[in-house]
Amino acid sequence: MHDLRALRADPDGFDAALKRRGEPAVASTVLVLDRERRAAETELQELQSRRRTISKEIGALRRKGCDTSDLEAEVASGKARMEELQTQVDTLDGQLRNTLERLPNQLDATVPDGADESSNVQVHQKGTPKEFAFTPREHYELGEALGMMDFETASRLSGTRFVVLRGQLARLERALGQYMLDLHTGSNGYEETAVPVLVNSEAMYGTDKLPKFADQSFRTEDGRWLIPTAEVPLTATVSGQILPADVLPLRLVALSSCFRSEAGAAGRDTRGMLRQHQFQKVEMVSITAPEESDAEHERMTRCAEMVLEGLGIPYRRMLLCAGDTGFGAAKTFDLEAWLPGQQAWREISSCSTTRDFQARRMNARFRAGDGKPAFVHTLNGSGLAVGRTLIAVMENYQNEDGSVTVPDVLRPYMAGVEVIRAG
Repeated sequence: MHDLRALRADPDGFDAALKRRGEPAVASTVLVLDRERRAAETELQELQSRRRTISKEIGALRRKGCDTSDLEAEVASGKARMEELQTQVDTLDGQLRNTLERLPNQLDATVPDGADESSNVQVHQKGTPKEFAFTPREHYELGEALGMMDFETASRLSGTRFVVLRGQLARLERALGQYMLDLHTGSNGYEETAVPVLVNSEAMYGTDKLPKFADQSFRTEDGRWLIPTAEVPLTATVSGQILPADVLPLRLVALSSCFRSEAGAAGRDTRGMLRQHQFQKVEMVSITAPEESDAEHERMTRCAEMVLEGLGIPYRRMLLCAGDTGFGAAKTFDLEAWLPGQQAWREISSCSTTRDFQARRMNARFRAGDGKPAFVHTLNGSGLAVGRTLIAVMENYQNEDGSVTVPDVLRPYMAGVEVIRAG
């Protein structure tokens, strides 16, 4: 949600920020609604004040036995007008809120211009893609040949974009999630948190998933939502709170199932596990004071990079351009892992700062140095997407015979298994 006072102070700047994202100008529309709402509120407050004054006058006159019919008529007339004004205020407030809640966050000044991912900027690359003595296969070819990745059964059970993992691949996926959690809690200072995968609309709205992305999420018949990411419940834990300054930054991490309808993804990554309706992800969330959020964004991204470095997966950090930055983000770093089977870099983590965009929606604040409540800043990042990391491990550690070598850091979680083989 946007700061209406900032928009009033610089409407041209607000529209210029929207233009960077390819959005139309709306400041004039918002300001008209704002002026009309404030005028109606002012008149309503004046009538309420007048009514209180008249009520006192009527009481005094009645005690003296005086006629109060004219004043009573004024009260009746004022009541009708107040009801009319209240309806007007509520309507204008709804229109204003509906307009503002659909506008994306303002971008950080360092975000490069550009319409799509082709304008993203590489910050750095770590690791060199391995040269294979054979033609590397994609993960689903490896998994099906191993007899441990079953899309056909999953399709019978649930439809497309699901998978059944078996045996050592199922264990490898579990090992990845445990390794990530242990790294983030043991070395990176995050508090492990187990969260519900069903949340209410307030939690989804506060983390900017509603109303914009309703069609990309699954909703139950009782009106709750399956989480698209643990960012939603983790961030929403501070909704409506005023936090003591000394508890910041809060750093939370969760391994959870995530659910996305993948609306608009028809024809994209239909083979394999890259784009699933249900997947596992380790999510990091930070709640900070405003002056700490930029440093926290860098710190969070480094925490995600540490996972890939520990696994020995080549990756690159990309600064997303204006047109590729998500709705709620002010700035995003994507980490892209090298997939030898695809011969391509593919996103495996996104780390974003939303500044106070989410905090305003959920009224999450802290007690600042002057003792006054101020909005916190919220950040979120994948640390990492477990299924996509499984893909990266399988493709980077594949052998010519179709087996997959287990990275050293995962072997303690695999009961010492060094190589995953068929049979």
